[in-house]
Amino acid sequence: MPTVHFTDSEGTTRDIDAKVGDSVMETAVRNGVPGIVAECGGSLSCATCHVFVDESDLDDLSEMSEMEDEMLWGTTEDREDNSRLSCQLKITDDTDLHVTTPETQV
Repeated sequence: MPTVHFTDSEGTTRDIDAKVGDSVMETAVRNGVPGIVAECGGSLSCATCHVFVDESDLDDLSEMSEMEDEMLWGTTEDREDNSRLSCQLKITDDTDLHVTTPETQV
């Protein structure tokens, strides 16, 4: 089963079984994961679902779109090389993804 491992800024990790076709953001919201605000509901217009992807998982993700790249410059916590918007990360059959949520999204 696809799994997303959400670690908060204090180091607590929640392992969540995910549904194929959903986004990482949808998985977080549905399961009450703290640190994902998702104000725009996944329409790529708010950057409040910012996550830091574990470096070892980056190559397994789809390429970042130009729009996502632009939105990441508007995050509350500074963007890093492994920053992504969780609304743009789709769950696949073989997803085993580790992400960390920033200390704040707003």
